[in-house]
Amino acid sequence: MKYPRTYHLPFSPGTTSDDRILHGDWFSYYKGKEVVFTEKLDGESTAFNITDVYARSHGAPTRSPWSRNLWEPSNGLYWQIKPYIGENETLYGENLYGEHSIHYSKLPAYWHLFAINDGERWYGWDEVKEFSQIIGVPHVPELYRTVLTDESEVKAIIDEIMTHPSTYNDTEKEGVVMRLTISYGIDEFPNCICKWVRPHHVQTDEHWTRNWKKAELIQY
Repeated sequence: MKYPRTYHLPFSPGTTSDDRILHGDWFSYYKGKEVVFTEKLDGESTAFNITDVYARSHGAPTRSPWSRNLWEPSNGLYWQIKPYIGENETLYGENLYGEHSIHYSKLPAYWHLFAINDGERWYGWDEVKEFSQIIGVPHVPELYRTVLTDESEVKAIIDEIMTHPSTYNDTEKEGVVMRLTISYGIDEFPNCICKWVRPHHVQTDEHWTRNWKKAELIQY
């Protein structure tokens, strides 16, 4: 299944006209529950299942040059991971092979796992982390974890997080994703995960596909 659109927090400054924004009593779904804040990386959302690797459109497998690191027949990451994917599982990750609006100077790998579902439920965050260890790829950086008691805590935590640079460079992050750490049903997605995005984030345009640049990995 295609990864659902993630709702913006009401105070997220990076919304556009077609974004979905949380309203009303949104915090009631998070109050008293453990959440994790992860870094929103600036790449292309991709999905792996037992059939192939897919990008934003799931109409056909991706074969774009900026996702070559995933589908390349000889050494693409997808073919290395495929034996670990269950029949009904879909793995979702951020592919940073093609540089977008943010330059990452400390990138250890191109593909970062951020979610898994089996058609019935979204896996808990600790399950996602365990799976990333099993398949030998990183998950998106975990920034903070806590049990929320008041709505004001969310903004305070994000404000503090955004005073620090990205995990993978010395400048600001694209944003933050907040999700419940527990597993939840497929239909519960809109009430269990949300995001905050920096203002004026999108800087790529229709010419990106012609002029894209391969990101560089850090050399140890």
